[in-house]
Amino acid sequence: MFTLLVTQTDAAGTPGAAAQPGTSSALPPGETKDPWPALFALCLGFFMILVDSTIVSVATPALIEDLQADVNDVVWVTSAYLLAYAVPVLITGRLGDRFGPKRLYLTGLTVFTLASLACGLTTTIEGLIIARVVQGFGASMITPQTMAIITRIFPAQRRGKAMALWGATAGVATLVGPILGGFLVDAAGWEWIFFINVPVGLIGFALAWRLVPTLPTNSHRFDWLGVALSGAGMFLLVFGIQEGEQLGWDGLVWSMIALGALVFSAFVYWQSRNTREPLVPLSLFRDRNFSLANVAITVMGFSITSVAIPLMLYAQLVRGMSPTEAALLMTPMALMTLVLARTVGGMTDRVHPRTLLTFGFATLIVSMLWLIQTMTPTSHVWQILLPMALFGVGNAFVWAPNSATATRNLPPTAAGAGAGVYNATRQFGAVLGAAGIAVLMDARLAAEPALGGFDPASAHAGGALPSVAQAPFAEAMAQATYLPAAVFIIGFVAVLFFERPRHAGFGPSAASAP
Repeated sequence: MFTLLVTQTDAAGTPGAAAQPGTSSALPPGETKDPWPALFALCLGFFMILVDSTIVSVATPALIEDLQADVNDVVWVTSAYLLAYAVPVLITGRLGDRFGPKRLYLTGLTVFTLASLACGLTTTIEGLIIARVVQGFGASMITPQTMAIITRIFPAQRRGKAMALWGATAGVATLVGPILGGFLVDAAGWEWIFFINVPVGLIGFALAWRLVPTLPTNSHRFDWLGVALSGAGMFLLVFGIQEGEQLGWDGLVWSMIALGALVFSAFVYWQSRNTREPLVPLSLFRDRNFSLANVAITVMGFSITSVAIPLMLYAQLVRGMSPTEAALLMTPMALMTLVLARTVGGMTDRVHPRTLLTFGFATLIVSMLWLIQTMTPTSHVWQILLPMALFGVGNAFVWAPNSATATRNLPPTAAGAGAGVYNATRQFGAVLGAAGIAVLMDARLAAEPALGGFDPASAHAGGALPSVAQAPFAEAMAQATYLPAAVFIIGFVAVLFFERPRHAGFGPSAASAP
């Protein structure tokens, strides 16, 4: 379906084989005359792993009931995946530079597909969480390779359209997850939200094997100390935040968070002192647009992940919707993101990213505040669908322009490192979003005296929530949704400071831009 979003070639490119090192091609090494087939193949795997970031949210009541779990355990089904996805992504991005992005992509796709099969076969919540960890590790090998390959096979002046497809894939996947999950849970059971990945993974592997070029590799020294410090620091921070509410924010939790911050600070210090080859070259952040784009994508990861959980619980436990009906509330978001992807992609190569992204974030903030007002037991469905459609508009104006701006100035030798950083910050935001929304939902439910200690784990989808508890529960979910709305403001402020792009083909005076 994504072939409708972009033109396969433009005036500068005609179909042809990948340029190989040492040939007389006029293109830079690694770039291809027609890179679109490779991109379409990569986007299939990328779409699949991002769907799994949000697909579990709609199955929350079913998992609680079938696996005899509580809410925090089921939140960990998502958080464990996101954590295992986020922690190694800096490393796997660098490994792609060293061993080849195609090889890492295919390896990750294999791990992800096998882990998906294990997720569907498990019969315990503990087994599901473990399988999701392995699944997340496979995803961490896939994601940075997609972005690195785009950076290497598309020239800077054509990269906006490519990033439009990549960004539309990312934006739509996180929204399609609950919709697809709802249909599968209703039609076949929660296991099929994982089984569906097996045939998709096999098709994705075959397409990538056939269509993605084997790019030249770079000989890198591997920063093992950086690997250890980054992994330990991120794990301690996220685990401490996730478990803080359940453990009563005791001394152990705060010690873990403080230690994580200290270890991560040591990681940054080591990267600045490593004169050989750091895991994350801090020189990347000398590019203001790269730095600000990482702030913006962290915000997107946080808010997109955190908004789905309270919305799905509200729809199923207050409105009595089935998983499929609840997930369909998000359809307008996905449709608007798809419809606008091609238009925004074309604008990305010639319009200042500040213009596109400030509009996108402003629209997202308004849509969240509007949604909060509609989360009541008596709202009409159309009243919920309207802010969802507006959310899709904002989504379309953020993903592609931000991704293209982040990668525009990356040299080929730093493609893997830059893609690793960008995707690590996005996933770190997603992990914090899942953890933060769980904490806030717990706090708001505890603050509603009318609930009388009501536990959502005791309710099932389809209106099992007692009528006396519906209004206070809806109020608690609406109040929790203020969190992603507030975080979107951070993204809005960050993108105000984007510099004017200087790549060839941007505007009539690109060459003279400061």
